[in-house]
Amino acid sequence: MAFVSEPELPLTLYLVKRLELVTRALLDDALRPFGLTSLQYTALTVLENTGQLSSAQLARRSFLRAQTMHEMVLTLEKRGLIGRQPKDGNRRILLADLTDAGRTLLAECEPAVHELEHALLADLTPRQREVFRDNLRKRVAVLSQLAESRQP
Repeated sequence: MAFVSEPELPLTLYLVKRLELVTRALLDDALRPFGLTSLQYTALTVLENTGQLSSAQLARRSFLRAQTMHEMVLTLEKRGLIGRQPKDGNRRILLADLTDAGRTLLAECEPAVHELEHALLADLTPRQREVFRDNLRKRVAVLSQLAESRQP
């Protein structure tokens, strides 16, 4: 693996973290009227895109610890935004899925989320947006692969 001898300052990792923090703060503000946090919204959109998942699977795909996800799942279930049912063949595993109320709430949040997305990309041409998104996907894949290789 080749390393750049003198990285540009500030480090790219620092800039990515700053982007994440400001994005999360703005998303939390935008979702507050709907009674959601950015983490809850992320979990709901993961379920929307994938269908039924166990709490452990949902935690991994939402970038949360299993314990944090367990508490969140209970909260979302109590609100009627998700339902859980035993997995066929292994009744100890409960699979979470969006309810109609969860789908409706996500649809209500969509304009606020799209407004932030637009603000992020507004000064980029369509080609620059495509390159930006493609580069982000590739960087996520590279670091995800690194993280997986370090798992015991």
